[in-house]
Amino acid sequence: MEALNNIVGAINGVVWGPLMLVLILGVGFFLQVGLKFMPILKLGTGFGLLFQGRYSQGEGQISPFNALMTSLSATIGTGNIAGVATAVFLGGPGALFWMWMTALVGMATKYGEAVLAVKYREQDELGNYVGGPMYYIKNGLGAKWAWLGVAFALFGAIAAFGIGNGVQANGVAQVLEANFGLNTSVTGVILMILTAAVILGGITRIGAVAGKLVPFMAVAYIVAGLLVLLINIGNIGSALSLVFSHAFTPSAAEGGFAGAAVWMAIRFGVARGVFSNEAGLGSAPIAHAAASTKGPVNQGLIAMLGTFIDTIIVCSITGLAIISSGAWTSGESGAALTSLAFETSLPGIGGYLIAIALSIFAFTTILGWSFYGEKCVGFLAGHKILPVYRIAWIVMIYFGATADLGFIWLLADTLNAMMAIPNLIALALLSPVIFKLTKEFFASNGASEEGGTTPAE
Repeated sequence: MEALNNIVGAINGVVWGPLMLVLILGVGFFLQVGLKFMPILKLGTGFGLLFQGRYSQGEGQISPFNALMTSLSATIGTGNIAGVATAVFLGGPGALFWMWMTALVGMATKYGEAVLAVKYREQDELGNYVGGPMYYIKNGLGAKWAWLGVAFALFGAIAAFGIGNGVQANGVAQVLEANFGLNTSVTGVILMILTAAVILGGITRIGAVAGKLVPFMAVAYIVAGLLVLLINIGNIGSALSLVFSHAFTPSAAEGGFAGAAVWMAIRFGVARGVFSNEAGLGSAPIAHAAASTKGPVNQGLIAMLGTFIDTIIVCSITGLAIISSGAWTSGESGAALTSLAFETSLPGIGGYLIAIALSIFAFTTILGWSFYGEKCVGFLAGHKILPVYRIAWIVMIYFGATADLGFIWLLADTLNAMMAIPNLIALALLSPVIFKLTKEFFASNGASEEGGTTPAE
């Protein structure tokens, strides 16, 4: 196990090196500039379309709203609780600043992914709409780039077991054992049963469950987090000062915090930011491709909200709660650090709130990622193998719940990067298509400043 850990660690150091960070931030910034910062300026339009998209509006399996909820079900997970805490623990308060930067450029990335996903989607043998990086690479870039689509699907199918399965199950098992004394094996079995009951019904059932659970859990966590920030309101100013100053200067050792260089703040801020909001990963467009939307840009405007909600809102609340409460210098890491921050501010209930929130977050992430992995496998081997994949997915939950957390995080982190590379290359090459569709959409009379819609592009 130690040898495997060392091998994965060595690969992680390469794929999350300077080149990868430049690629993620660079492609996002390039798209943001090419779109003339439209994803930020048209945030209100996106929320307007989201409200209208509660019902089906075109061809597809699920409503635009449920497509975003399915995407959010996969992104709002342990990354928002344990991932943010790990970033602050390893990179200092400055890591939160780099998570914000990743999100701001990531909104353009997520927008571009969804536009291409709807533009180049197909119908499979069962008549379902399928799309995502492997399809927009195949249909948008042509046969000479087919290998890139296969690479994405392969990495995606494997990565799903890390970021969307093992890490989530492990997070739930650890936090329930710490707060309620529930054996990790018992948690694993319960998660297996609950997951099987949903994913065997396909995207329609996943979308329906996500459409109900995700809004409830997100609002509940945001309210609890804002209460913690209100209790520590006197420390918010100094917390923000730490975030901005430590983003560009080294963090000195303090209490149980070992200190961190600026590079550590950038590395873990960007890595955990991508882990949380998945912008550039290529996962979210797989869900958005199934949306019954009026057109690519309509769904892109809705899709970009996922990054804003996940990181700018939810992750910020977690990070500021950890820093303003002073828990970041305790020496704790992961979910235990977030739990300590909430427990310090809300004695007697804070820890339980985190345990429950993380459990629900992680469960919905397992559901969302089961769909992503399934579509990657379907692209590679056809739909007939999907029942076998679903069974493997369900069984893997138990092993994730009882495995070593450190190795699972490392593996998930590594596979994330392997998955992102083909997608980011495709986004850069297909950027003219994104810019063209966007320009045509906003030049037409159907797209008003108030958030109106147009017919399919």
